[in-house]
Amino acid sequence: MNVIRPVSLVAASVLTASLALTAAPAIASGGNDDRVIRTGSCSGSADWKLKVKTDDGRLEVEGEVDSNVSGQAWTWKVKDNGSVAASGSATTGGASGSFSIERKIANQSGTDRVVFKAKRAGETCRGVIAFG
Repeated sequence: MNVIRPVSLVAASVLTASLALTAAPAIASGGNDDRVIRTGSCSGSADWKLKVKTDDGRLEVEGEVDSNVSGQAWTWKVKDNGSVAASGSATTGGASGSFSIERKIANQSGTDRVVFKAKRAGETCRGVIAFG
């Protein structure tokens, strides 16, 4: 019976050390970082990513579309609690065939429902984050 107890203690120590090592990058990468990231697939073959975090009392919103096809024209919008906070157009580029936008928008009181939507020729990308 004495043999089982030390093995259990060793296993518990290894598990604790493993968990500490797994958690270390999250602590080292920001500590107080409140960033929320969501990813998903568009209605066609492209993928989207949406990031929201606070920055000097505002919300920093980053939207990205990756279609793996360079030269595609997209229109996009960022909405906050149903109101358009930013909009524009972008063209995918580079070897990755992607585009990204970054905007700082007002941080509304309570929970902000941030929506990033991008469209092109029958394909729609839509990401949502409830932030706050």
